[in-house]
Amino acid sequence: MKSFLRKRWKFILGVLISVFFLWISLRGLRLGDVWLYIRQANYWWIIPGVIVYFGAVWARTWRWHYLLRPLKAVPLPRLFPVVCIGYFGNNVYPARAGEVIRAFVLRRNEAISVSASLATTIIERVFDGLVMLLFVFFALPFVGAEHIPPIYRVTVIIASVGFLAALVIFLWMAFDQRRVNRIYDFVADHVVPARFRSPLDGFFERFMAGLYSLRNGRDVLMVFVTSVVIWLLETVKYWLVMHAFRFVVSFIGLMLMNGVVNLTTTLPSAPGYIGTFEIGAKVLAALGVDPQLALGYTIVLHAALWFPITVLGAFYMWREGVKWRDFSAENAGREAWSVERGA
Repeated sequence: MKSFLRKRWKFILGVLISVFFLWISLRGLRLGDVWLYIRQANYWWIIPGVIVYFGAVWARTWRWHYLLRPLKAVPLPRLFPVVCIGYFGNNVYPARAGEVIRAFVLRRNEAISVSASLATTIIERVFDGLVMLLFVFFALPFVGAEHIPPIYRVTVIIASVGFLAALVIFLWMAFDQRRVNRIYDFVADHVVPARFRSPLDGFFERFMAGLYSLRNGRDVLMVFVTSVVIWLLETVKYWLVMHAFRFVVSFIGLMLMNGVVNLTTTLPSAPGYIGTFEIGAKVLAALGVDPQLALGYTIVLHAALWFPITVLGAFYMWREGVKWRDFSAENAGREAWSVERGA
């Protein structure tokens, strides 16, 4: 039992957090009414929403292409399937395994090291978080801070500090590499066992290479602008799916919902962000939407975001011959060290 808990503690923690947020989302609601609203929805609106969403995925592919350019210029048609595989991994496997899976697939297909690829992925996540915060703070003057339930205000504050601190740290690492290398050497000399030093040095070197794009102000601006485009397109999907239901919220209100939802989904959760996504219904309810209707819309929106990209990612994963056992936690750890020795 203890061995099982040690191996699965991240998954168990994610499930517990999902259950907690589902309880918050469902308590006090008339679930029969929620189901009625879901049944009455006009699902034709899902089609343009999915089209727009894949536009956002393509924009995300272009952003990753831009971040990878200092390492290798990977054509977008070859990179798009890897991005979809990453979505599939995040939606199906625990602990956001999709980020690791796409790094390994990219190494196999394009000979880009895992550590450098992961560095670009972290940069992506930092900019995603900053744009979500921008959405939240942009919307607040229009809709009012009272429309963020108190528990999520804490999340927004913590996320603001965390993402801004991460950006500052990565910018410092990119611009002051000589000092970062000295700090790394000091820590590694005093902490890391000798047998691990060589693979760790390779991992660190390639991770730093993945931060290279942050040294150019134009590149940083392009990554930021692309991030805004990605999340505006996703908000357009929120807006289109809204038309399948009988309520109207301003686009800015949906930007607020999008920001809060995606900040909340940075928390550990069950695969597919179950529970942490449904909390968006509370934002809609605070904006005056019937709580049952808000939850019905949020469930359908979540499914419309999850299903198409997961199916496409599964297809690409099958086509690439990628299997989960290749990326189990134990194998991934050993693979990362051994790969970085020779990559």
